[in-house]
Amino acid sequence: DSNKQPPETPPSPRLGPRPLPLHLAMEGWLLQMSFAGLTPWSAGSPLSKPLHRLLAELGAPKPNPVDPAKDRDVSDWTALIAPAPFMDALTREATRQFEDFGRGVIAYQCHSYHRMREMPPAVWSMGAAALRDYGGPQGAPPVVFVPSLVNRAYILDLAADRSLMSASAQRIHSYLLDWGDPGADEREFDLDAYINRVLVPALEHVKRATGQTPMVAGYCMGGTLAVAPAVLRPDLVAKLVLLAAPWDFHADNEASRAMMQLCRPMLEIMIASMGCAPVDLLQMLFASLDPTLVGRKFRGFAAMDPNTDKAKRFVELEDWLNDGVPLAGPVAREVLFDWYGANTPLGDLWTVGGRAIKPAEIACPTLALIPSQDRIVPPASAVVLAEKIAHAETRHVPLGHIGMIAGGSAARSVYPVVIDWLSASA
Repeated sequence: DSNKQPPETPPSPRLGPRPLPLHLAMEGWLLQMSFAGLTPWSAGSPLSKPLHRLLAELGAPKPNPVDPAKDRDVSDWTALIAPAPFMDALTREATRQFEDFGRGVIAYQCHSYHRMREMPPAVWSMGAAALRDYGGPQGAPPVVFVPSLVNRAYILDLAADRSLMSASAQRIHSYLLDWGDPGADEREFDLDAYINRVLVPALEHVKRATGQTPMVAGYCMGGTLAVAPAVLRPDLVAKLVLLAAPWDFHADNEASRAMMQLCRPMLEIMIASMGCAPVDLLQMLFASLDPTLVGRKFRGFAAMDPNTDKAKRFVELEDWLNDGVPLAGPVAREVLFDWYGANTPLGDLWTVGGRAIKPAEIACPTLALIPSQDRIVPPASAVVLAEKIAHAETRHVPLGHIGMIAGGSAARSVYPVVIDWLSASA
């Protein structure tokens, strides 16, 4: 039958949560540690209060409040409770949690939702990068949104009801800089190249096309990168919006410096052998911020009705989280070892084109939005950047790092703040 339509190409199977072997191993490790916790404590070490309560529920004798020395030897938990019931209860709970995690992962991988939303075609490109024009009212001032290099740009256009791009295009001529996957052209790119060969030319294109100096709004790492043209090319940045943009990479997380020192030899080998920091390596580093988060999320998803809007939103966001972008080798070294390791931005030691990037030199109006519940970019890290810009306006929102852009309340509590500020006369 010549009129018969060809079958649809089946969607690619989901690989997440990435890296899946790590998360499976983490859940198994937590189970193992539950049993390891039953080994005898050092002599004389008191049991914790939570364990005292648990043992009491299982029939263990209460500690002697008058003379603890008369208690049984608390260094051996078997002296307080028969081990068999305790082990049985622990085994059942650990098994249940592990199985719930597995059910959540399978339910996610098999979910029927697949993203159909398409971003506008490119109006300008440079290598893998594309500038996407979301339009706006005739003669409206232009703004270029700059996302992170390590995640897909469509987080700013995730869904019809959670799209900062679509919302801003109602009042502002809105462009999205989509960095794309680093290809042959970007394989040797460092941050200097991304800024001077992609970001700055994209801003120049917008200025030529609209006849107006563009405003710039950077999200996460995109905000950090956006600081550079605001310092180096003030003729290209009329206003600057910083959305959860990190600057002090040791703020509330001194452990990151120690971790980078410890892991640097291993990371160097991986980057050198692969020519980049692969997605799964980056996901592993993100997972280290909260090693139990993925387990909690997917156990929760296992209990959801897959046909609900809540389940669809979960899958929608997880698909984006797992649709990462590798970092070109030079960029990976600069971000991991200079930013996170040596904290070069904070000390005005980050240079682009041989010039130090000093936020204090930014002259354009600046707004910093800081999510108070951010666990990826600690609020203190972003506050430092705002404080270095003497005239910057700072606003805090009670949301998380991703929630401020793609959460259920973002369209009500964040988008209007950004759009009103960009639309107002300078």
